[in-house]
Amino acid sequence: MGWDHEEPDSSDSMKTFGAVVQALREHMGLSRAELGALVGFSKHTVASIELGRRMPDEVFVEETEQATGNTGALRNAAKHLARQPGLAAWFRLWAKLEQRALALYTYECRLIPGLLQTQAYARTLFANQLPPLGDEQIEAQLAARVERQRLLRERQNTDYSFILEEHLFLRRTGGVEVTRELIDHVLDVATIRNVRIQVMPQVRENHAGLDGPMQLLETPEHKWHAYCEGQRSGLLISDPKEISVLQMRYATMRSQALTLEDSVSLLQRMRGAL
Repeated sequence: MGWDHEEPDSSDSMKTFGAVVQALREHMGLSRAELGALVGFSKHTVASIELGRRMPDEVFVEETEQATGNTGALRNAAKHLARQPGLAAWFRLWAKLEQRALALYTYECRLIPGLLQTQAYARTLFANQLPPLGDEQIEAQLAARVERQRLLRERQNTDYSFILEEHLFLRRTGGVEVTRELIDHVLDVATIRNVRIQVMPQVRENHAGLDGPMQLLETPEHKWHAYCEGQRSGLLISDPKEISVLQMRYATMRSQALTLEDSVSLLQRMRGAL
């Protein structure tokens, strides 16, 4: 089964706040629609907040506080509200799975994966997003990306595999200096014992990954998940039949891509040609 994460993955504090809202509402004998009418929000907004999917604003907190007896419980709970900054809403659940993964396999044909990006490369991507991001948003996303990258060196028992299209480096995103630094960084990461990086050459008559990028992940419970990302959403897949198809494609791409040694050699030549 797959599902689309348009809603943000709840933080514990958002879930707790939502549970408090629901408990107080039910104690007052109000439906979601009735509470919404009292506080000036739709019943759908009330539901999203109660389920921990939506961050309440100050108006909602204050109006709901007064509508549910003015006990101070909501004001106090609101002080502890937080959600993980800098990560796209639909990506947060996958990011949690990454932190415990026994294996993480990534094929990318659009851009260098976040775990392998340099700060300069990542900043270029964020600066070119549309609609434009503000300076604080860019810094938050950059900080979140740098934090994620710690996984590569801290989780030494996780098997990391990356298959990257050659054209990702030839595009020179951010310019020559950014690309040179990026290649140096990828070459450095490739020396980590539990990280394998392969390059898919530009000329490749047979290619099992033409349907787009994918990630595969094995949990400590030996359950596999897959993640496929689009323009404005991501799809987390756990159906074993779908996983099997993607695993077959990834295994085939491993045989179609350059070997580990040849991939390093190609990157070194590309770096020297810049």
